[in-house]
Amino acid sequence: MTTEKSSLRDTFEAIAIALVLALIIRAFVVQAFKIPSGSMLDTLQIGDHLLVSKFSYDIRLPSNILLDTTGGKVIVRTGDPQRGDIIVFKFPEDESKDFIKRVIGLPGETIEVRDKVVYINGQPLNEPYVLHTKFTNAPIRDNFGPYTVPEGRYFMMGDNREGSYDSRWWGPVAREKIVGKALFIYWSWESLTNIRWDRIGNVIH
Repeated sequence: MTTEKSSLRDTFEAIAIALVLALIIRAFVVQAFKIPSGSMLDTLQIGDHLLVSKFSYDIRLPSNILLDTTGGKVIVRTGDPQRGDIIVFKFPEDESKDFIKRVIGLPGETIEVRDKVVYINGQPLNEPYVLHTKFTNAPIRDNFGPYTVPEGRYFMMGDNREGSYDSRWWGPVAREKIVGKALFIYWSWESLTNIRWDRIGNVIH
């Protein structure tokens, strides 16, 4: 009986340690994220599963008992978001949701969209990753600004420009609301019978 109790205790201890380690890894190292929409086509497909680095920009203290570090006190600055980075962040209109977009405008820069072309401080931005699916012009979506990004905030846009709800509508993202930088695709499928083997392991850029 003593041996059985000891074995059961060891099992519970192992499970508890594994859960604590999983929470710590999720808080400080990486977090999984699934692509739910087509706003980042063709770069990211619906059904792509990503790993997101939590320490690319900041190492923070947990902000709640679930070890969520978004919005927590910064311990160390490890870098700054750069134009072109694909990042996961808390959706400004509902922070219970995580969104993923590409960094387009940095703090202090002036953003303008004219006839679908993005201009940074008056210069057109080269964007080979952009997908256009509609060729008519619409206010806000295709003609926006000029708008100067406030300090500490980042202007985010989806690669699928006609299919993305982004900073053109709800404004820039505060740095403290950034969850992390997308690293690579660890799994991708369209359905149980359609696994995208060629996408698994792809680095995101």
